[in-house]
Amino acid sequence: MTSIDPVTLSVLKGRLEQIADEMDATLFRSAFNPIIAEAHDASHGLYDAKTGDTLIQGKSGLPVFVGAMSFAVKAVIDKAAAAGEVPQEGDVYIFNDPYDGGTHLSDFKLVRPFYRNGELFCYLASVGHWHDVGGNVPGNYNPVATECFQEGMLIPPVKLYDKGELRQDIITILQANSRLPGSLYGDLNGQLNALDLGVQRLHKLLDEYGETPISETLVELRKRAAQLMSSFISELPEGRYAAEDWLDNDGITDEPLKIALDMEIRDGRMTLDFSRSSQACAGPVNIARSTTVASCYVALKHIFKDVPANAGVLDPIDFVIPDNSLLSVKAPKPVGGYTETILRVIDVIFVALSQANPAITNGCAYGTINALSLAGHRKDGRRWVMFSFFGGGHGGHPDGDGLNHGNAPISTATIPPLEILEAAYPVRFTQWALRPDSGGVGAHRGGCGAIYELELLEEKAEVFLFGERGKFAPPGVAGGSEGAKNLFKYQQDDGEHSPPMASKMVGIKLTKGQRLHLETPGGGGYGPALERDPKEVGEDVRLGYVSPEAARADYGCVIDDQGRPDMNATEALRRERVS
Repeated sequence: MTSIDPVTLSVLKGRLEQIADEMDATLFRSAFNPIIAEAHDASHGLYDAKTGDTLIQGKSGLPVFVGAMSFAVKAVIDKAAAAGEVPQEGDVYIFNDPYDGGTHLSDFKLVRPFYRNGELFCYLASVGHWHDVGGNVPGNYNPVATECFQEGMLIPPVKLYDKGELRQDIITILQANSRLPGSLYGDLNGQLNALDLGVQRLHKLLDEYGETPISETLVELRKRAAQLMSSFISELPEGRYAAEDWLDNDGITDEPLKIALDMEIRDGRMTLDFSRSSQACAGPVNIARSTTVASCYVALKHIFKDVPANAGVLDPIDFVIPDNSLLSVKAPKPVGGYTETILRVIDVIFVALSQANPAITNGCAYGTINALSLAGHRKDGRRWVMFSFFGGGHGGHPDGDGLNHGNAPISTATIPPLEILEAAYPVRFTQWALRPDSGGVGAHRGGCGAIYELELLEEKAEVFLFGERGKFAPPGVAGGSEGAKNLFKYQQDDGEHSPPMASKMVGIKLTKGQRLHLETPGGGGYGPALERDPKEVGEDVRLGYVSPEAARADYGCVIDDQGRPDMNATEALRRERVS
């Protein structure tokens, strides 16, 4: 029983979250690489001293790291224990091992023990997506990798700082394995500075309130998260619900891969059973078990928004993930495209929960980050590597239409602005627009995807694409229809081409003036299309989200050139459709 009153608990929760938020902001403002500085592909938090479980996470970083980073901190704890050591004050561990810490090789984790009066109080941790970490492909999204060594350098947990002493040799090794050592150095120091700030802010908070109230607050927050999640689960109808979806291919063999979920709700607990999913594959769409657990956390947090962001969210959840699954691989299986697979895990959770209670879920989002990398040399010989990801439509939901041109639901990151990309790299965007008729049809329409087209300004470049949803569109729920599929084209001297595997390709050679064209998926719809208000369909037509032809064919609405519905003609057409 905690002695902390509710007001103090709320204040301390806010103060602790502010520490993580300031750590986020420090890195975002100091990072060299746009994926962190502009897209916010990073995260910070406080973690349990014994278990590594997430205690507090910043609100600006990637939610997928909530689950994954607890495994990362646990990896440091376990390594020290296996060596008969105890992490010391002033130590900082660095690594990117995706099989222990989750995600992929681009995400470098820094873990720092926090000591208070000579006692280990908790861990602080930082993770950020570095611009280039070696491997066969600049930017590291290698769609044809068959082992992790083709994706980048793999660093196990090692000490970057040993009792406060910097090990410069570690930095030298890291820089020697990157095409962009300056960017790496800047991002690393941004993360170190964020950890330093976290230490300062946490000491200040402890000076003000003392160790016992803060410790009790952290315990109580986890307890309340677990209780709240259990209560939400208890409100769902007990039973078993199934959903399955598909990845286009693994980049090696052009065969679909199944992500299947059997969800059981019983006695205030939820079991997520992925046993029917495909086995581990040759290509880089495998993920580690820790990454699967983290993606389940993200999906559930989307649905149950009021639950605090800590490890207690997963206390009422049981996981069944077979060892031979593509959702639980070990080294050296490639995992570079983890983003595509975790998005599919999130989708099947949305679909399964829509069967239990459609009033709390939503249509699936566009389901791919479309990782695009261009690389080459400038006229003066300098290397340049552009890596970016792109947006699409989110699913319709019980309260309204899906978001147009949003970022993937694994994060709160932002899509890098075209002005930043054009300023940093020798490219020009000739189109950056919403994609008409791409949102899934429904009473609440799925959000529109986007159209991007960019032109190379340098003499030549090599292009790599790692995407998904080229063959299997984002599903709708509760009677809503699927969104549009992904579409990618590129120019060559003999005309326009598309990737043989629809969404993945390496080694595209561009010359000056040639263009890449990407049309991203829309979100899945929510509810039956004929229940959509004709006035809303008319507004969609007026704004260019839906064409007049699609309004008639998909929604049974007759819309004039000004976006006004002809109500009599619409009613007659809809009666005809129902009969």
